[in-house]
Amino acid sequence: MHPPALVVLAAGMGSRYGGLKQLDPIGHHGETFLDYSVFDAARAGFGRIVFVIRREFADEFQCRVLARYAGKLDVLCVFQELDDLPPGFSRPALRIRPWGTLHAVLAARQVLNGFFAVVNADDFYGCDAYQRMAAFCRQWAAAGCPPDVGAMLAYNIRKTLSPSGGVNRGICRTRGESLESVVEMTDIHLRSDGKVMGRNAAGQLQVIVSEAQCSMNFWGLTPTLLNKMGEQFTRFLVRQGAELTAECYLPSVIDELITTQQMVCRVLPTDSEWFGVTYLHDRTWCADRLRQLTEAGVYPQRLWL
Repeated sequence: MHPPALVVLAAGMGSRYGGLKQLDPIGHHGETFLDYSVFDAARAGFGRIVFVIRREFADEFQCRVLARYAGKLDVLCVFQELDDLPPGFSRPALRIRPWGTLHAVLAARQVLNGFFAVVNADDFYGCDAYQRMAAFCRQWAAAGCPPDVGAMLAYNIRKTLSPSGGVNRGICRTRGESLESVVEMTDIHLRSDGKVMGRNAAGQLQVIVSEAQCSMNFWGLTPTLLNKMGEQFTRFLVRQGAELTAECYLPSVIDELITTQQMVCRVLPTDSEWFGVTYLHDRTWCADRLRQLTEAGVYPQRLWL
């Protein structure tokens, strides 16, 4: 069995954060969230690491990120290109916006030949999350699971909030061990009375139960599912390809495949605490949490240097 690959989505920009946060040093010795993701993935048993980036910052990425892993890991970059579209489609002349996270995953399709996981570059998922996904991959292969079975890491909603403001999360609905749907909620925050509140699709504020699980875009997928997602991207282009800002999101496509019974998605609960830099002020808080984890022995003082 080939070890699973990890696809790291690093082509986006953080509009609320105001810059290329994927390369922002967070750790004591200049480590980025990317460095912690790669470290956790490698010790969990992932093999190839595939970074999806924009071509325009390839040189900077090589110097500031890839150079850390030279001679240590199988790492490579692929580019999310606006003109990388199925036959018969072309980019509108005025479009400058990326096509979305599904398109970013599809950019790696030529270098994936087995089970793989997808994560965001600017999120800290924790070592338990990577270990659970790697364990699922081993169980999936040993049991000879159907190629249309994937997985999703599920976090307790309280472990994904930002101290700096409201956040958007996909709240999971499950049936047994399988994902039934992901419902997007916005402006999720912890109120002074200890209740977690968020807004539904109609903009109404409502209580989110403390036991709620949410998706942080940590998915386990197969080549068969990737092919089905490619078909969904083609359908998206038929409907919205002429629009200048429309994007095709990975969670929405997975939700569609589940609804149409083309995919079964196992839910993998994790005890990990998620954190990330949604707002500029989150950076100091995240750096403190990483320092605490290092002092507790979860991470070495220097990850790759």
